[in-house]
Amino acid sequence: MDRREFLAAAAAPLVLGAIPSAFGATRGGTPLALVTADLESAIVAVDLTSGVVLRRLATPTGPRSIESIGAVGALVAHTASGRMSLVDSFLRVRPVKGEFGAPRYTAASPELRFAYVSDSEREEIVVVDVRSRQVVGRTAVGGPARHLSLDPLGGRLWVALGSKAAAVAVVDVTLPRRPRLVGTFKPPFLAHDVGFTPGGRRVWVTSGDRDRLAIYDAASARLLRTFPGDAPPQHVTFHRDRAFVTSGDDGVLRVHSLDGRRLNTVSVPTGSYNVQEGWDRILTPSLAQGTLCVFGTAGVQLARLKVARSSHDACVIVGT
Repeated sequence: MDRREFLAAAAAPLVLGAIPSAFGATRGGTPLALVTADLESAIVAVDLTSGVVLRRLATPTGPRSIESIGAVGALVAHTASGRMSLVDSFLRVRPVKGEFGAPRYTAASPELRFAYVSDSEREEIVVVDVRSRQVVGRTAVGGPARHLSLDPLGGRLWVALGSKAAAVAVVDVTLPRRPRLVGTFKPPFLAHDVGFTPGGRRVWVTSGDRDRLAIYDAASARLLRTFPGDAPPQHVTFHRDRAFVTSGDDGVLRVHSLDGRRLNTVSVPTGSYNVQEGWDRILTPSLAQGTLCVFGTAGVQLARLKVARSSHDACVIVGT
């Protein structure tokens, strides 16, 4: 794989909007968006200071999700082939050792030593030691684990048990190598995505079967409120006191306050399902159109790029 890691980027930039050059100037390093090119077995690296495609990295078949692990790089799940890989800050693609069935999504521990991967086929949470790039623990969660979120202190993991999940699992990861299922609860609808707010006091749960959202108390798993959303499936990410919710079917990104109030609504290409935050930017790629949209934290679009035939997920790392 090493000889194919760095493929030349297209000669002409694929930028349809402008990103301020000051974006990465004050923090050191180069902020990069890493975007899955699902049908091309590649990860596309985009320089977020200029909006230019830098590299196309060859990967194992079918990269499906990607999650930032801070300065380490990003973990990639290849669901169909049952493999994981790590893209480091030098944009080298490295294999992760260990057994997976159908790895789905990843949550990194606060100190960035461990990563928790949902495996829908084995119905497990799998623990990866990021330094050694190998599996060091796992636990059964009683259903096809998919979207997951870790509280900011790194003690509890919430896991939606399916794309239209009748239950959400709560996993104790205070001992990272020995995760333990605490229990499950039923949300007021079939759940899709879950996300801890930045302070860790609340958890948002999005619906996979209707236009609703829910907010829970993180400590007690008590439902606090439900409120209207958009067409399912919906996904959520956070930045400070804002929540960002996408509906790929409706083609919208909504900005909310953390209590659920709508603050702004912007259009995105249809198929823009997943949404991630990084480096004060909000990213949403399109599974249907292969675009990457980049927004500021007020919901202002900064760039729209065509990066692949189909793109399921994206994250931000700092390149070396």
